[in-house]
Amino acid sequence: MFTSFSTALSALSATSTAIDVVGNNLANMNTPGFKTSEVDFRDLVTQSLGAGLGETQVGFGTGLPLTVRQFTQGAIQTSSGVMDAAIQGDGFFVVNDAAGNTQYTRAGNFEVDKNGNLMTDSGQYVQGWTTTDPTTGAVDTNGPIGNIVVPVGSLQAPTPTTQMTVDLNLNSAATADATSATSVPLTVYDSLGNSHVLTMNFEKTGANQWSYNVTIPGEDVSGGTAGTPFPIPGASGTLTFDANGNLTDPAAGSPINISVSGFNDGASDMKVAWNPYTSAGAARITQFAQPSASSASSQNGSPAAELVHVGLADGGGILAQYSNGNQVVVGQVALASIRNPGTLLAAGNNAFQLSALTANPSIGLPGTGGRGQISGGSIEASTVDIATEFTNLITYQRAYEANGKVVTTADTLSQDTINLIR
Repeated sequence: MFTSFSTALSALSATSTAIDVVGNNLANMNTPGFKTSEVDFRDLVTQSLGAGLGETQVGFGTGLPLTVRQFTQGAIQTSSGVMDAAIQGDGFFVVNDAAGNTQYTRAGNFEVDKNGNLMTDSGQYVQGWTTTDPTTGAVDTNGPIGNIVVPVGSLQAPTPTTQMTVDLNLNSAATADATSATSVPLTVYDSLGNSHVLTMNFEKTGANQWSYNVTIPGEDVSGGTAGTPFPIPGASGTLTFDANGNLTDPAAGSPINISVSGFNDGASDMKVAWNPYTSAGAARITQFAQPSASSASSQNGSPAAELVHVGLADGGGILAQYSNGNQVVVGQVALASIRNPGTLLAAGNNAFQLSALTANPSIGLPGTGGRGQISGGSIEASTVDIATEFTNLITYQRAYEANGKVVTTADTLSQDTINLIR
């Protein structure tokens, strides 16, 4: 009978702990990336009464309950934060606290500090890659991870034009004189980012033959006259077509080289390859019985541009958008895969740290090695279900009251036993 005191008291202690867990779950029902904890009760060793082989067994109550964090998928909610991210599937964001300790989190409500560091709202540094390949310009994800530094207020250097194309038809029915003349202007950029208009002039000179030359405004180059087109030296020649209107000369694989020197703005000399064929070898210039007109043109240069927007895109890439319309991936968020996340220890601020039982994290790109995908402009909601928690709260309350009744009943019986002695 007297063991019923300790048995009931163990239940009271365990149930009180369970209520604490429920309270913590409810307190974090709006915490991004929070994972609910469940309580697992366990009994203590039992004692056998009597001479039989365990016919009568009485336990000593319940031990300290275990809390198990359930790493189930939370609902993905659209967010207004341009740097917010949510993980769809398994994995954790890797973060470093102020002391440099590595931690892991599912909360993706990120922001940028004054130095451009990508951080959680609680001040942890988000880890990933920002080193770019000097040849391709792509983010190099083969090296070690580090703090992600987002460009703030930076300028993108101009890209001088080195290649251009023009798609056009020259009228085969035109007369071989000045009345057949047609021109196509195309804006290109020098090494300083200043724009210049190259004009390609065409005139029919005979059956299936057209002459061409390229000019630039005279005020743009030394030796030119303002208001008068300046013929670019060497940028002239003849186009030859066959009886079917297909370009035959120059042949495929022989781009027309245009060199411009002596820019008045002090820019470097420009060398542009004008390719009259596609990469597949199809001619961009035809001669059919239709009015002479261009249908498309392109060039690979761009002026200097200001950074106007930085955001976290789907897949975890940090995307920088410039005023010239260019979009460049300047960083990549890393994800960690942990085989047994239930062994992680809560470190506060929505983060977890490794325990002695945790498997080594595998860090890599989202969508690889069992890691989930990253959704930009989203937040993973808490997995707390208010209905379940209220049900558990009522259940634990009833259990607490019942075990309290055991204590009062055992106390009454103890008093009755003492009175028998008297």
